[in-house]
Amino acid sequence: MTKWVYGFGGGMADGSAGMRDLLGGKGANLAEMSAIGLPVPPGLTITTEVCTYYYAHERTYPAELTAQVEAALAKIEAEVGTVFGDAANPLLVSVRSGSRASMPGMMDTVLNLGLNDATVEGLIAKSGDARFAYDSYRRFVQMYSDVVLGVDHYHFEELLELAKEEKGVELDTELSAEDMKALVADYKAKVLEESGAPFPDDPRDQLWGAVGAVFGSWMNQRAIVYRRLHQISESWGTAVSVQAMVFGNMGADCATGVAFTRDPSTGENTFYGEYLVNAQGEDVVAGIRTPQQLTLAAKRAQGSELPAMEEVMPEVFGQLREVRDLLERHYRDMQDIEFTVQQRKLYMLQTRSGKRTVHSALRIAAEMVDEGLITPEEAVSRIEPQGLDQLLHPTLDPDAERHVIARGLPASPGAASGAVVFSSDAAEAAARNGERVILVRIETSPEDIHGMHAAEGILTTRGGMTSHAAVVARGMGRPCVSGAGQIRVDYATGSFFVGEVTVAAGDRLTIDGSTGEVMLGEVATVQPELSGNFARIMDWADGARRMRVRANAETPADAQVARDFGAEGIGLCRTEHMFFEGERIVAMRTMIVASNEAGRRAALDKLLPMQRDDFVELFRIMEGLPVTIRLLDPPLHEFLPHTEDEMAEVAKSAGVSVAIVRRRALELQEANPMLGHRGCRLAITYPEICEMQARAIFEAAVEAAKTGEAPVPEVMIPLAATEQEIALLKAIIDRVADEVRTATGTTLHYLVGTMIELPRAALRAGKIAEEAEFFSFGTNDLTQTTFGLSRDDAGSFLHAYEEKGILEVDPFVSLDQDGVGELVRIAVERGRATRPELKLGICGEHGGDPASIGFCEAVGLDYVSCSPFRVPIARLSAAQATIAQRVAAE
Repeated sequence: MTKWVYGFGGGMADGSAGMRDLLGGKGANLAEMSAIGLPVPPGLTITTEVCTYYYAHERTYPAELTAQVEAALAKIEAEVGTVFGDAANPLLVSVRSGSRASMPGMMDTVLNLGLNDATVEGLIAKSGDARFAYDSYRRFVQMYSDVVLGVDHYHFEELLELAKEEKGVELDTELSAEDMKALVADYKAKVLEESGAPFPDDPRDQLWGAVGAVFGSWMNQRAIVYRRLHQISESWGTAVSVQAMVFGNMGADCATGVAFTRDPSTGENTFYGEYLVNAQGEDVVAGIRTPQQLTLAAKRAQGSELPAMEEVMPEVFGQLREVRDLLERHYRDMQDIEFTVQQRKLYMLQTRSGKRTVHSALRIAAEMVDEGLITPEEAVSRIEPQGLDQLLHPTLDPDAERHVIARGLPASPGAASGAVVFSSDAAEAAARNGERVILVRIETSPEDIHGMHAAEGILTTRGGMTSHAAVVARGMGRPCVSGAGQIRVDYATGSFFVGEVTVAAGDRLTIDGSTGEVMLGEVATVQPELSGNFARIMDWADGARRMRVRANAETPADAQVARDFGAEGIGLCRTEHMFFEGERIVAMRTMIVASNEAGRRAALDKLLPMQRDDFVELFRIMEGLPVTIRLLDPPLHEFLPHTEDEMAEVAKSAGVSVAIVRRRALELQEANPMLGHRGCRLAITYPEICEMQARAIFEAAVEAAKTGEAPVPEVMIPLAATEQEIALLKAIIDRVADEVRTATGTTLHYLVGTMIELPRAALRAGKIAEEAEFFSFGTNDLTQTTFGLSRDDAGSFLHAYEEKGILEVDPFVSLDQDGVGELVRIAVERGRATRPELKLGICGEHGGDPASIGFCEAVGLDYVSCSPFRVPIARLSAAQATIAQRVAAE
């Protein structure tokens, strides 16, 4: 019989941390904490396989599930001495989701389940505290109604606010037991009004309703969006953990909190977290009340007047510190923990690897190596490559003028400027139009996930360092300032106020998530400096990786940035980008409108010294490293004049009439230019273009060698489909090289290869390798020609393909390993069968995508090439791919 339910508690557990695929991260870690002797309330976990079954069988459960849940519930009852559904001695439980990948706040939770009008009296009798019991009851009705019955939480928040107004109090903790009892009745009446059905009283009906809601939440919109953003497979499913309740809201000797074993923003090895007295866990993360600091040091640093846990509950705090040390040693990673204190007794409710900024991830990994907890290779594997993007872009200039209007908590580091928006939908719409925005909210909730991703930064007026906004922003690498309490947001008018200042939607704002400052307007920035822990991790990465990393660059500025970031050459120099400015574009256009070869050569003679000078600079910056130069690729019509003034300028330069220029422009128009007269087809038609570019390359190589290391240029023929095209153009390139060699008396070393960007080229790679000395996979065009998709137009409908599960990810973002990848594999195998020493690389945008880099390692490419700012990402990803391949082979 299949085991669908795993129990834990009392120092024993059916599962372990290694079973996260089956038990989800939460269930696996609850089992592990229980097994190592930590105070974990007993519970049960329904496996992810039930979730898979649920969706495969029209939202029904396996036949054996009910009996297995009842058996596990009986063990919980025996452990805690209470009975589920018993009016005199009730067991109350929490029901939480937990997938194998951490998805903070994305799926639904229900607390205090099992309460009804009878069991609440039993809870009063046991606790001696009617206010606590009815507070728990009204929280349960609100949560259950929102999560399970679909009655929006704002209905209940409105009723709570009305109750506080009637009583003349500000905090819900100031309401009496009778007030809470009245709220329960009001809440139930609202449920009946909104749903047309009474609130369920039977605890078992409540339990199965909550289990179904958790499984249902796996497919809610915010979870779908989160999975898409973090490339989490829908097929994984979620587990459900049912756990005996412990109460942080029973009085002043109770508390609940969230902590990190190290500072998630800076990585400092210091205990970091927040708690609330007389509260339940959702209060801390929801940002409804301002939380208090765990430690005296953090209290002083925040300038808070609220007492720290270290001084209010010193004995419990000491136990919590011991748990912190034990968990970090056990998991060998920074942990994010949740705890509750019930009548001064500590209970652990969760541990998981903590979300962290890239700055803190680098520091934590490096310091854990120093502490002997992990190896350098483990440190390299711990860093999220895409997260390095946070380090590689400007931060606020410390000397720039700032108009600071408010301060909040430095919830997620980095700086961002943009137009103010007040809703996540507005943020997403603006981002689609290329606008940079700052999302301003009173507090964020999981429904804001799409807006937070679209925004440059997030500003909230409520919430602490462990609020939803803070945790999600850190995970996304978005700057965030939370808890800026001086700001008053008015959603109705689309504005916020702070002192005498009013800021409206569309006004420019800057936030600094490292200091908590909120500033009017845009503030100047400075370029990042990469050193310290970043340099150590990257040194370890460079020592681990097999593949080389190059950059796509054609300007000296880009080439220098690439070198500064550790590029080991240029994998793609797009020569056409050098022709679009000043005198060059005029000479280029003159060449295009020329009616014969002599006219074209005359124009190309003007371009030759310009192109040669560009190559000299690139060769000198690269100091003997390989430089792959792609011959002219785009259709000629891209260079044509469009305005009357441009046409007149070209006509004058070419010595022809404007009418001739206009006619030539019309002649060069194509119905489908991306599959038209471009790439090597231009050089086949106009071999003099290939001659000029080859001469510029080789003369530049000779010149660069006079003052530095001799370069070895790699001349790349684009869009070739046949070996004959390569042979024809290679003959021209070799002839020009001989001419330059003879004229200068210099020995030239170079390679001639091709870009594999057509399916036919991949399939005929064996024959093409007879001529080509290297392949560079141009996966942008190879993806277009394999799918029959236009990269410029596919964005309007590819999201529908992702939502319907046809594609897991946009194939222009991450390489389609099944289709396009199969063509790459074929080309690698057939090319190297012909020429074993064939050099292989990739130069499309996929060269900077971690998943695609992993594929490149698996198929044996020699290098990847990406944009300059993604070079560190590629270096780290290549190292992780090498390490993963070695581990898999062991």
